[in-house]
Amino acid sequence: MRWSVTRTGGGESRRGGRLLLAGAMTLALTACSALSSVDVAPVPIPAPSATTAMAASLEGFYGQQVTWRNCGDADCTTVKVPIDYANPDERTIDLAVTRVRSTGTAIGSLFVNPGGPGGSAFDYAKAASRIVSPSVLDAYDVVGVDPRGVAKSDPMRCLTDAQIDELVEVDATPDSAAEEARVVATSEMVGRTCGEKANPVLQFMGTVNAARDLDIVRAVIGDSSFNYLGKSYGTYLGAVYAELFPGTVGRMVLDGVLPADLDLTELTRGQARAFEVAFDDFSRDCSEQDDCPFQGRPDEVAQQIREALIALDTNPIPVGERSLNEGLATYAVLTYLYFPSNDYPQLRAALAAMVNDRDGTQLLDLLDGRINRGPDGRYLDNSTDAFYAVTCADRSSDVSLEQVRSLAKEWSVESPTFGAALAWGLLVCNDWPVSLDPPITSVTARGSAPILVVSTKHDPATPYEWGQRLAGQLDNAVLISWNGYNHTAYLEGSTCVTDAVDAYLLAGTLPKAGTVCD
Repeated sequence: MRWSVTRTGGGESRRGGRLLLAGAMTLALTACSALSSVDVAPVPIPAPSATTAMAASLEGFYGQQVTWRNCGDADCTTVKVPIDYANPDERTIDLAVTRVRSTGTAIGSLFVNPGGPGGSAFDYAKAASRIVSPSVLDAYDVVGVDPRGVAKSDPMRCLTDAQIDELVEVDATPDSAAEEARVVATSEMVGRTCGEKANPVLQFMGTVNAARDLDIVRAVIGDSSFNYLGKSYGTYLGAVYAELFPGTVGRMVLDGVLPADLDLTELTRGQARAFEVAFDDFSRDCSEQDDCPFQGRPDEVAQQIREALIALDTNPIPVGERSLNEGLATYAVLTYLYFPSNDYPQLRAALAAMVNDRDGTQLLDLLDGRINRGPDGRYLDNSTDAFYAVTCADRSSDVSLEQVRSLAKEWSVESPTFGAALAWGLLVCNDWPVSLDPPITSVTARGSAPILVVSTKHDPATPYEWGQRLAGQLDNAVLISWNGYNHTAYLEGSTCVTDAVDAYLLAGTLPKAGTVCD
């Protein structure tokens, strides 16, 4: 089970979990056909954290002209960026960029990112009519840039489908020496294999480079300021951009905050606690439904679900050529805690089939859908490879095996459903095989325009206090809160949140500080 830091993401994406909820949209893309060539006057290079020498060396990238092509209800192009910003004259990467034109008169571009890391912003932007309100789409061209190494932007790959299956299926709560050895070996396999197959790109997959890439795209498409809607991991990407280029920040919404200043262990522990809160809410909801396969008070339902999952450790359910084991089933449960109105009924039905009929098909299908595993066993994107490459670049880990054992025991008390498995996931980023550029671990964005931070009180993947934390650290920010259980808030059911975000994006009007939406 890929239990390291849970992948995050929001909005239209519905493929949650350790995961990729953020993941690329599952929309079919049509091939691009030539449409027109657009000459764009280059925008001056901002110099926020760059030296004069570096700024000069990047003039060719900032001044490049692009050709837009029609690619099915959107325009598409590619923008070149250096792999290594310290040596920009060496190798380059082609970033895939898509733009959905505004339905009215555009006041500028709104860049969007759904999270991950590893989610496709290109695909996300193509779903513009479902990820922003009609009034926002009327006012902005919606732009998606696949981050370097992700999806359509020179995707890096290092893991085979079989190796990803091994990661997903491994028992992440080992209770024997053999099971523990397999977790350790599987964790080590990720870094070793990526080091062998993904160099030299692997060294430059960190979020700092992805943020610098966004500024080049901003200039190339002709925007003097950077307007942005980032969800989940996309909030970290946006915050890093704001730290590097505060003078270029336009209207920026960060929804479902992934903080910069927590290390991998702190981040993972926070997620373990948050997912446990969400699991308890699912158990409460299930106890109130006629079709719940478990009986009793919410705490009794929660315990019965855990017992049903643990039973699969020694007695997995055959599903064709596969088996639904404890790791897969627990992972499936976690991935269906993101969006209660949609996820809870589906998860309830799948658990009912598992415990009443000993049929694991539904639960396995739910998981496959969320991690984008096709019916033929092939993974349909490189989100897993990219997830580890970015996560381990941004937040390396050096926990020992003894420390992980201790953390697993401790976290299993405070987060009995997911704590131990998440603790064991910390091993994946140990001894990452490349030297990495220093990540940004402190964000103030001093001198930026106002930034709107959005946080959900009971968010399962990005705990509420993380939004509070970032809003307090930013030099110029306002926090708006939603008393909900969804991952992310904009367009997720709260008219109060949606109206506030729209007012900010359309007119720059910020909600009153401390606003809480029910």
